Amino acid sequence: MAATPGLQGRRRRGLWDAWLAAAPAMTLALFLVPIAVGLLGTWLPAFGYLPALGGSGLTIDPWRRLFAVPGLGEAVRLSLATGIGSTVLSLTIAMGSLAAWHGTGVERAIRRTLAPVLAVPHAALAVGLAFLLAPSGWIARALSPWATGWHHPPDLAIVQDPGGLALTFGLVIKETAFLLFMALAAMQQIRVDDGMTIARSLGYRPLAAWIKTILPQLYPQMRLPVFAVLAFALSVVDMGMILGPATPPPLAPLILRWTADPDLSMRFVAAAGAGLQVLLVVAAIALWIAAERAVAAASRAWLVAGRRGGSGLPARAVSGAAQVILALAAAGSIAGLGVWSVAARWHWPESLPAGWRLSTWTGAMPALAAPAWTTLGAGLASTVLALVLVVGCLEHEQRHHVRPTRRALWLLYTPLLVPQIGFLFGLQVVLVALGLDGGWLALVWSHLLFVLPYIFLSLADPWRTLDERYQRTAACLGAAPVRAFLAVKLPMLLRPILVAGAVGLSVSVAQYLPTVFAGAGRLTTLTTEAVALASGADRRVIGVYAFAQALLPLLGFGIALALPAWLYRRRRGMRR
Repeated sequence: MAATPGLQGRRRRGLWDAWLAAAPAMTLALFLVPIAVGLLGTWLPAFGYLPALGGSGLTIDPWRRLFAVPGLGEAVRLSLATGIGSTVLSLTIAMGSLAAWHGTGVERAIRRTLAPVLAVPHAALAVGLAFLLAPSGWIARALSPWATGWHHPPDLAIVQDPGGLALTFGLVIKETAFLLFMALAAMQQIRVDDGMTIARSLGYRPLAAWIKTILPQLYPQMRLPVFAVLAFALSVVDMGMILGPATPPPLAPLILRWTADPDLSMRFVAAAGAGLQVLLVVAAIALWIAAERAVAAASRAWLVAGRRGGSGLPARAVSGAAQVILALAAAGSIAGLGVWSVAARWHWPESLPAGWRLSTWTGAMPALAAPAWTTLGAGLASTVLALVLVVGCLEHEQRHHVRPTRRALWLLYTPLLVPQIGFLFGLQVVLVALGLDGGWLALVWSHLLFVLPYIFLSLADPWRTLDERYQRTAACLGAAPVRAFLAVKLPMLLRPILVAGAVGLSVSVAQYLPTVFAGAGRLTTLTTEAVALASGADRRVIGVYAFAQALLPLLGFGIALALPAWLYRRRRGMRR
């Protein structure tokens, strides 16, 4: 006997309610369990326990060997200098730009430039920046010989310099854009205009008004993003391999080198190194918290002193110049990839190639196809899974009128706070033991760990700010909860969902270390190929792979912005 429409509706509602109830727990399990297992799989070999390689007892011998490695101290110093330095610079530029240019056309211009910079993967930006800054790069060509007097490329260590300055600059480009994105989202939860109006009515100049009234409310909401930026900068691998020094490299690339050593006993040293990387991040975050308290104590007297501040012109000049430099560097890096990919002959010191050709692209296409499809497949799969889970969590949150606690936010940020090298090494050990390494399940799951937090952060504010009365109206007209969700809520949130999906795709495309460990060399992506080629292949071939890697996220953002505009071209309110 066929089920009645009413019975079918009750079944659908029951499944919908069950899914919403299970979504939060399932989401936490999917990305916290692998991290916990990975950390365990890292720390046990760090103390000598890895039966597959003959380690059957606990010992501190891996740590003795680790501290005896030549150049370890310099690697740690490089990691700390580039990680902490880039984070301080990025936060200063981001907050300074918002304070100096609040409510102006410059702030609106900054908003428009964020998406392209965020979309470009770290490896592609690093390769393009190397093409731009190298002694034979685009900047040196444009200035030679008329300004520099160089008739040959100079013997200067500009890229992969011993001090890590090129790596720091590359990190600042990406981190500043991310912190601005997070700050602009957090400012929607603060009554910025009201605070500025009250401060201005009391005689405070714009810069002082923003710093004294908005920053103390904004920074507490920025602490977790800042910690995530600090953890990433201290443990970045792909940018460190391309822009950082090689003898020795920063700690994270050095650990990766040990994992690929033919001497299998170096796996124990690599595990100890991964443990050291975790401790380094923990120490840096603790140091940052201590610095926060010191700055808060030192600035309290200034905050309440009543000084109205000056014109703010120096702050505007410095922050404006910094934003222009970062934007030009990002644009020049991507443009450089495109130019090199179609260049024919490009002799020094010509500013542009003598000719153009597509033969590099056509020649690379057979080898490019497999990594490109793997990149796209893993990106789409992890993004769709993350969107389903995030939408379930947010809908559960609204259905039961709960808001995430600070502890829940810390859990959400866990994949971004724990160094990738600190748990992916152990996760690979577990995947090998289970026979799952080198498969699609492991690859998509490893990408999902990092895609899901970014999608949640991108989608949470639009989801929470949508007026609930739309769904209530649909319910009053007789629509079931599932139908109201599908016919009313999803169409109204199509643009934020697609933008969050584009963010997720860009995060997946950028994943280097998860692909190396989960793919086990059998599944390669454009990112792993671009990093491998960056060590010494033809610049034209590198340009093809890196430009293709950058193109996928940019296309994703283009579709996310264009599709709602086309679908709702006759509905002005739906295009916002």
